[in-house]
Amino acid sequence: MRRIIFLVKLCKEEKLKIIEPTDQVKESYIQKSKSSIRSANILIENEQLEDATAMTYYSMYNMLIALLYKAGIKCENHAAAIIILKELFKFDNSSISFAKTERVDKQYYIDFKISKEDVKDLIKKAEEFNAMLYGFIDSLTKKQIVEYREELSKALVDKR
Repeated sequence: MRRIIFLVKLCKEEKLKIIEPTDQVKESYIQKSKSSIRSANILIENEQLEDATAMTYYSMYNMLIALLYKAGIKCENHAAAIIILKELFKFDNSSISFAKTERVDKQYYIDFKISKEDVKDLIKKAEEFNAMLYGFIDSLTKKQIVEYREELSKALVDKR
């Protein structure tokens, strides 16, 4: 219930909106996702583990944003996008949630351990997550998009 209240609050602030689906923006975010994972691999090979962790998360996040734009949903909040992935699209969001936590820890705190192997594992999880989402995006029908938009709209309106 708190999650829905959070989404309603974002909707009132216009940080979460139902918009027209857009393949052009979706494709831009898919390209950003691919670029981020390439950057993560370059960074890890150059021992820039903190930055590789951040780019790995952003690769996943950009693929999630591509899905949202394909479905006609604009979301300007990372946590909300991750909630929508689970609550609306019924995807396990644990890997992107973990990657987000890792990014925050590595970017903002100094008391952590990081290994090349951990980052390589995270990159592998991101590649699997991205492939799964990409396949889902590619298979979405117009009918499904309408249904997802209606379901989100109803959930947000019912809780206002």
